[in-house]
Amino acid sequence: MKTPIILNFDNSVGHIAGALNIDLSAYQEQIRFGCAKRAYQQLADYLTPNLPTNNLGTVLMGSGDYHHLSLFLIERLAKDYSAKNPIQVVVFDNHPDNMRFPFGIHCGSWVSHVAKLPFVHHVHVMGISSGDIGAAHAWENRLLPLYRNKLSYWILNRPVNWPKYVGLMKAFHCFDSADELISAFIAQQDKMALPTYLSIDKDVLSEEIIKTNWDQGQLQTYHLIDTIAALGSHIIGSDITGELSSYHYKTAWKRLLSSLDGQVEIPANKLAKWQAEQHQLNLDLLQLLNE
Repeated sequence: MKTPIILNFDNSVGHIAGALNIDLSAYQEQIRFGCAKRAYQQLADYLTPNLPTNNLGTVLMGSGDYHHLSLFLIERLAKDYSAKNPIQVVVFDNHPDNMRFPFGIHCGSWVSHVAKLPFVHHVHVMGISSGDIGAAHAWENRLLPLYRNKLSYWILNRPVNWPKYVGLMKAFHCFDSADELISAFIAQQDKMALPTYLSIDKDVLSEEIIKTNWDQGQLQTYHLIDTIAALGSHIIGSDITGELSSYHYKTAWKRLLSSLDGQVEIPANKLAKWQAEQHQLNLDLLQLLNE
């Protein structure tokens, strides 16, 4: 068994036997939601000597507000892979995470940075049903990785027409059902076997399955399980995010950005129950990923 890692910013990840728990609470205000590149690098410099160099298991990062730390975890693979020996990155997320963010890097922009890495052949963002890929938000999406065939959106129940007017339909895979989306992706994977980094933001799942801080998608748990099984031994690294946690920012600009993204308060009387459901799902996924 590989050793799971908890990047503990917000105490939202429950106890996991045998996991390495790294206390990062001092970085919560600085890193949560988004941060300057300098702050990101400071955290990376701190984490690098504190992570195992071998047998690294799935990394749990807490709230989806920390999803941009996936970039750091993927960057670490540069020592083992190259443009001639590349990997692919598969991201389950209700949002493209390829949006413009001029202040550094944040949880909705990190995919564009991953797509720039020379050893990353392609990034697949799976299960998007949010309005972030609609025409009203088209200008916010970074188009260059889509044009360069470094990034694909796998979209569910969200009609998207604007890409055909700018020559990008090849990067947009649209489906009417989650079963069709997952089946098409697995069929594509059968034709190409690349080492795969898998990142799971649980906001891709239906609210009937789990509750997260963000607006949620339509996938079921078995869609994640089927994909993990199909990728199998090709998975060379993974992370899980999307836990429930509340935080009140000290800085006004983060309070503003968070409010603009529509994050809502978590009902206090529901938090313990929802976190218990989150915890059980984490254990189920870890059993599959860290075998």
